[in-house]
Amino acid sequence: MSHPTSKTGNLDLLEAEAMLVIREVVAELERPVILFSGGKDSAVLLHVALQAYYPAKPPIALLHVDTGHNFPEVLDYRDRVAERYGLRLEVARVQDYIDDGRLVERADGTRNPLQTLPLLDAIAEHRFDAVFGGARRDEEKARAKERIVSLRNEFGQWDPRGQRPELWNLFNPRHRPGEHVRVFPLSNWTELDIWRYIERENIELPSLYFAHDRDVFSRDGMWLAVGEHNTLRPGEVPERRTVRYRTVGDMSCTGAVESTASSIDDIVRETALTTVSERGATRADDRLTEAAMEDRKKEGYF
Repeated sequence: MSHPTSKTGNLDLLEAEAMLVIREVVAELERPVILFSGGKDSAVLLHVALQAYYPAKPPIALLHVDTGHNFPEVLDYRDRVAERYGLRLEVARVQDYIDDGRLVERADGTRNPLQTLPLLDAIAEHRFDAVFGGARRDEEKARAKERIVSLRNEFGQWDPRGQRPELWNLFNPRHRPGEHVRVFPLSNWTELDIWRYIERENIELPSLYFAHDRDVFSRDGMWLAVGEHNTLRPGEVPERRTVRYRTVGDMSCTGAVESTASSIDDIVRETALTTVSERGATRADDRLTEAAMEDRKKEGYF
């Protein structure tokens, strides 16, 4: 639970706002779900939801869109957390869509952009009407445009010009049949807030967030993991380096950063000095075009 101090007072305000958003939206809608990738932001979002309903279990399911290229450490963590708290976990698998021809592998091998169709199908199949995500406005410019409660039309699409005002913390999750809302309770948090909260609340995370030795290779200014999902190109040479990950995603598009930060305290200090967001520094899928994220969000992406 929260322990207010002068150092963490801002965290108390952010936590209270996130709890308010979760409780209000869940009270108004019928089938809420948290997008749970096993990454640090979804871990914090789930922790806040658990706090909001403690000692009861939150009336919210978990949904993960599995690219098939996820880090094993993250999948193990995902399953362990869902079991620990007795939460229903739904998994939509990109591989199933590739196997039956509904999706085709991309030439660059990256599967993150292929998550949209499985996500929208899972929302429709389970009739989820409130889809909670851990996105933050400081991550990326398209996410900075989005409201805390964001309407999606019957095709799961986002219209950045048709957003609802959110004055005085009044949130409007109303929608017509077939539509749903995406809800981002951590919108106003920063990466540093996330790590300070993880430190304060002692939240468990996958091990790849902490410094470890890994075989990597350099591509487009990033260190990508050597493995079955990354084919080396001419001139690319594997190296053993001490790295950690600032964000979690498809192994073929998520880069590591060189770091010796082996504890949360180390990561807090390291994050306080950085000037580039984690997505900007380590996600190749966001570099596909100048408006890559916004284009995907308009199609129904997270």
